[in-house]
Amino acid sequence: HAVFRLYDSVPAGQQSGDDILDRHLGSAFLRNPTCARHVVEALLHHDEERYVLQAWCVMPNHVHVLMAVNEKFQLGGIVRSWKMFTTRRINRELNRGGPVWAADYFDRYIRDEAHFESTKRYIEMNPVAAGLCERPEDWPFGSAGRKR
Repeated sequence: HAVFRLYDSVPAGQQSGDDILDRHLGSAFLRNPTCARHVVEALLHHDEERYVLQAWCVMPNHVHVLMAVNEKFQLGGIVRSWKMFTTRRINRELNRGGPVWAADYFDRYIRDEAHFESTKRYIEMNPVAAGLCERPEDWPFGSAGRKR
């Protein structure tokens, strides 16, 4: 499970956490549907090649991804490629320059099936919990509405 966030999504002096991120602080570039679609496109681009997406959600100022990584690739390189691709697209869309993403990202190894299921449920329910939609399948920038 990896989480990456926009550069200004956490106020100075506060620690990053879901309670902070779900307030949609900062520029929240991903409220712009075109910017959010750029991130979705990046996530889907190498699905089933470099990784297999299990669940994902693009929120206004952060992204959750639950995936199995192909052993030939490293998670850090995958996240870095998503950030590089989407930075160019988002900056072009918003007619701006400069940073888009925070330098770091958070990841957590999934321990067992129960942990996997609770993480998947959390990711797909995140837009509902944050008040962005009523049902997870209604969120256009997440995996809940795109069942395989």
